[in-house]
Amino acid sequence: MGNPIVFIILAAIAVTAALGMLLSRNAVHSALFLVLNFMTIAVFYIVLNAPFIAMVQITVYAGAIIVLFLFVIMLLGAERLRALGGGEGGERWQRGLAIFLAIMLVGVVVYMLFQGGAADAQTAAMIDTSPVALGMRLFESYLLPFELTGVLLLAAMIGVVVLGRTKKRGEDA
Repeated sequence: MGNPIVFIILAAIAVTAALGMLLSRNAVHSALFLVLNFMTIAVFYIVLNAPFIAMVQITVYAGAIIVLFLFVIMLLGAERLRALGGGEGGERWQRGLAIFLAIMLVGVVVYMLFQGGAADAQTAAMIDTSPVALGMRLFESYLLPFELTGVLLLAAMIGVVVLGRTKKRGEDA
């Protein structure tokens, strides 16, 4: 992993962002804490010398899934639930926590960019992190879990279609 201090700081940011996501009463703030958590995990991948996985993490999770979450939140009007929950007192600690965590994350990224070293370059040359190597490893060593994940996602998609179907008048099922 490299520097244990960087790991501890990143772990603290990830855990605190997850707690902020869970404790936030506003659904939009919760989704933004989730974005911070996903970005921290992407920095973990960069520290572990897996830049392709880090970019996939940012693109798929922080990009597509969070856009979907925010779209659903805005569509359902979940941000209006805050009016039922109480006043503005909870927003101060959330804003402060978000600013603090974002500054810490940017600080760790800047530190990692300027750290560098000859030993790290030698280690990076030995590990193949290309998408081709990742695909070969995935389909050679982990074919069964990959296929099971595909079947699970297909079953979940069928379940969503069945549960989301609206009933017409006169239908029993």
